[in-house]
Amino acid sequence: MNTKLQAVTHANGRPISLFMTAGHVSDYTGASALLDSLPRAAGRPGL
Repeated sequence: MNTKLQAVTHANGRPISLFMTAGHVSDYTGASALLDSLPRAAGRPGL
């Protein structure tokens, strides 16, 4: 049995959020969970 660990880090590489899945689960599952856990950007990002 194996596992995958997905992580979101800030600019210095320190983890903000972690998500562990079984090895056979799609990476999209982990990415979706991590994106949902991030706080919403204030204002108008990118401008």
